[in-house]
Parts: sequence; structure tokens; C-alpha cells
Amino acid sequence: MSEVKNRLDFIQWLGPDMSIKILTHLDDPCDLAHVSSVSSSWHQFVIENGLCKKLCLKMFPELVGAAHFIEVENMIEPVSNSPGSFTNSECLKRNHKVYGFLAAGFTPSMVSCISEAVIASSTDNYPEESILNTLEPRDRTDFRASYWSSQGESDPSVPETLVYRLNSKLCLVTEIHIQPFQAYFQHGLPLYSSKSVRFRMGHPRYPMELESAMDYFVGDQFIWTYTSPEFPMFQENRLQKFKLPEPVLCIGGVILVELLGRVQKQEMDELFYICISHVQVVGRTLLPAFGVKLHHPSGKCTLNYCPQTDSCMSSTSSSSRGDSSNPSRLRALTSNIMQRGVRRWEQSILGAFLGSGNGNAVVDDQ
Repeated sequence: MSEVKNRLDFIQWLGPDMSIKILTHLDDPCDLAHVSSVSSSWHQFVIENGLCKKLCLKMFPELVGAAHFIEVENMIEPVSNSPGSFTNSECLKRNHKVYGFLAAGFTPSMVSCISEAVIASSTDNYPEESILNTLEPRDRTDFRASYWSSQGESDPSVPETLVYRLNSKLCLVTEIHIQPFQAYFQHGLPLYSSKSVRFRMGHPRYPMELESAMDYFVGDQFIWTYTSPEFPMFQENRLQKFKLPEPVLCIGGVILVELLGRVQKQEMDELFYICISHVQVVGRTLLPAFGVKLHHPSGKCTLNYCPQTDSCMSSTSSSSRGDSSNPSRLRALTSNIMQRGVRRWEQSILGAFLGSGNGNAVVDDQ
């Protein structure tokens, strides 16, 4: 009985200011999830003081500029949508879930975000000069040139566009890299860059697969929620890096590269071309256990935490390592099982922290 009486709630004992100062030193979403799971009063303390948001912005400072996307209605949606009327308590709870999701869900380091090349506005020789070649970082593969080429135009002002799908429907994009192609097999080594470049990010207007990309493009079925400034492109054979004025939260996972203006004529037909050897989008994507369901055509999205996905991937990778009869492999397998057990325990706490339950949406537009 004396032990119960001697137990103190250190948040009450230290006071809110000192407690916040201590808790903001946590650098892992799981640690904050553990704190939030101690008691209902601690859970409320974490929510009311925006500790999820503080942790998220400390982990990913580039999100500071993109925070207005989140705080329009304290959920993930394009900034163009009008804010709703929520009480302060509801806003705090939504902030808690959204920033907790982002803190736990984004990749810890910058990665290449492109999943696949979708479509180009024109192609000179398909498939030899397809947009698919721009995913290859080198300009030569298997002793042949690797690049995308537009069709020739007599008017140098005719633009071209390249559309790509990103790794997840929610990405934090910081910069785009583009390398124009130098035709080393043509006389004079001409370099077919554009005069400038601009970027758009958004989502399909309707819930259709991007495999029908031609229908999307011709029918203008993309909704672009972000348009970058225009960047000059140099007529140089190097990977040129275009850093966005501030990181962009791409909702929908689609990016369009606009190549504006032509500078190089091809000698044999006296037409202007644009040729690109490589395109790379750099930023943060979601980890496998985190998912997004897009709501069309509003652009709002529901966030999902599905720890089973991560567990299944771990199980598959461990089972593919071969026969476990070897003693060293058996020890490794035992260690892996124990780690997975701990991970599942943390996943259950993180799931409760995010309010996801059994993989249900953590933030909804309703």
C-alpha cells in the first residue's frame, strides 16, 4: 500500500513546462507512443501540447514549409481546398494523428521517389527513344545510347512534358534532377536541352489506373495542386539539380516535368528536338507499413497504418534466406523471431498511438 502512495506522476510533479522540455528531447515516434500509452492523462498531455507536431518537424525540418497543407483542416489535403470549422479539441486530435503518422511513416533519409515513367507528350522513335530510358542514370546501356527524344518541331517554342508516378501517393519532394542528352554519335556532339523547366504535382481526377495514361493525358484528367517556378536549364552534359523554393507535399503521387523551349536543331532535318537521358525526383516517401487512400476528385486522402505489411515483408525475406538447419542460421533465425516479436509489440502501441486499430484509417475527410 505504501508503494502505491509513493508513486508520483512526474508530469504533475515537474509541471507542464519542464515536462514539455523533457519530452521534446525524444527523437523516435515509438518513444512518444510509449509515453502516450502510460495513462489517459499522459495521452491527453501529448495531444494538448502538440508533441507529435514538435517531434515531426524536428525529424523533418523540411515539413515546416509544407505544414499549411496539413493545417488547412488539420488533415492531409491540397491547400486549395477551403478550411472547415473544427473545434480546438478536434484540431488538436487531428494534428496529433496526422503528425504522428508523418513522423513514423516517412523514410528517415532522402530517397529517389520515382516508381515508373507514365507517358511523354511525344516520342520520336518508340520504343528506342522511350521515356522509360530516363529512369536509367547512364546515357549508354549495352553499348547503345539511352535517352528519351521528342518529335522534331520547326517552332522552337513548342513545349514537351514527361509524366511520372512516384513511389507512394504521399511524398515530400525537395528537388528534381534532370540530365539533357548529348548526341555523341552526331557530328558536332549537339546537346538537346530545353531552355527552361517547370514542375507540377498532383493526382488523377478520377480513380483510374495510370496504365490508361493516354486517356489521362489527352483528356487532361490530372488535377495539379502545385506548380513550381520556371527554372533555366543549361545546355550542358551534366545532371542539373533544381531545388524547389520549399519542400512540397505531393498528394496523389504524380509529377509532370514541363520542358519549355528548344535550343538545338538536328542537322539532318533542320528541326528542333529535346532529348533527356535521366530524370530523378528526390524526397521522402512512405514506409511499407504506411498507406494512403486518395479521395477523388477533392484530393483529400485518408492515412492508414498497416503493420501486417511490414511483418509479412520481414517474414518473406527471412524465409527466403535458405535452409535453417545450419546452427548459425538457426541462431540468426531465432534472433530474427525475437526481434519481430518486439517489433509487433511496438507496432501495437504505435497503432493505438495513431488511432489505427486494425489498419483502419487514422485521418478521414468526413
